[in-house]
Amino acid sequence: MKNIYVSEYIWQGVENLNVEIVERKGLGHPDYIADGVAEAVSRGLCNYYLSRYNTILHHNVDKVLVVGGQANPRFGGGEVLHPIRIIVSGRATSYVKTEAGLEFIPIGTIVLKSVNEWIKSNFRYLDPQEHLIVDYKIGQGSVDLVKIFELGLKKIPLANDTSFGISYAPLSTLENVVLSTEHLLNSPEIKKRIPALGEDVKVMGLRIGKKIILTVAVAMISRWVRDRDEYLNIKEETKNLILDHVLKLAPDYDIEIHINVGDKPDQGVFYLTVTGTSAEHGDDGATGRGNRVNGLITPMRPMSLEATAGKNPVSHVGKLFNVAANIIADRIYKEVQGIKEVYVGLLSQIGKPINEPLVVDIKIVPEKPPLTSNIINECKAIASEVLDNIPRLTLDIIENKVNLF
Repeated sequence: MKNIYVSEYIWQGVENLNVEIVERKGLGHPDYIADGVAEAVSRGLCNYYLSRYNTILHHNVDKVLVVGGQANPRFGGGEVLHPIRIIVSGRATSYVKTEAGLEFIPIGTIVLKSVNEWIKSNFRYLDPQEHLIVDYKIGQGSVDLVKIFELGLKKIPLANDTSFGISYAPLSTLENVVLSTEHLLNSPEIKKRIPALGEDVKVMGLRIGKKIILTVAVAMISRWVRDRDEYLNIKEETKNLILDHVLKLAPDYDIEIHINVGDKPDQGVFYLTVTGTSAEHGDDGATGRGNRVNGLITPMRPMSLEATAGKNPVSHVGKLFNVAANIIADRIYKEVQGIKEVYVGLLSQIGKPINEPLVVDIKIVPEKPPLTSNIINECKAIASEVLDNIPRLTLDIIENKVNLF
């Protein structure tokens, strides 16, 4: 059963903690941009490799740096003075030995195209031609395609690292509130209703007993805000929008909402941006500093520090094991009766088949202790099934069907 261990986890549960903290860095946050760009470049490379060679060649582009620019936003307009710089770093197969000779892969073209398309599809006012400088520092590597096919493509790849992935289920009330609040503010419906709301949305959630306090930072688009009064009215409208949303998710809680608390209206200080991201103000970002695979930063829960974005989706366990752990935890919670919380950890050994971890650690907080043999067996069966289908995760990741951050 692939070294799967199921044990009872004796603790009070996250909902019973007196204090809980949860964070979500949204779409336009510089750290999210770094993750999004890294993953977009990885998908671009995967699609090129597959279309040209019918296999995904080695690459890891999980070291993206976003260097903040400078802008001059003002009510009713503004301009970007110095562009944001995005540096894509890592390694990729850049030339291939075939029977016909040496073929070179247009790494730079793939990087630039992938970054520009991701920015265009996710931002309304961040123009990749005017507001960005994209550079890449990617180590080159080669592969002998003839030898790969002579050896035969392995159905189960070998782990390229000794690493672990971890996740849990279900999300707590606060976690659901934080995640869904950012999704709400960045939804097409709300952007149409309140076009002044930029993509850079950060939600920090605090729960003390039965009270939830949300501190929300929303970059405002300067062209859509005429003056101080309109800015304050938009803040109030956004606050009421969030409050109505949260009350539906947490009707039994006392809710407190704070928006752009760094504003100092009497001193003319407002969170205005030209492009919708704080990266234009000099805020920097880096891959792996943002959300975990469930879309959240949760200091009250176990987390992996691995960056899932940009790693190759074939054999890099730092990516695959975090995704697999999340799927296993979610399925166990939904499909196995009598479970209050579940925590899943997967540990690999470099060079071993990725569907055969060194250990699969499943910790169960049961609704009514102790664990039954049925619960244990069902958990093991689900974990085994997910691991056997782990190559399918590669395609799901390439097709952007899996949330990574």
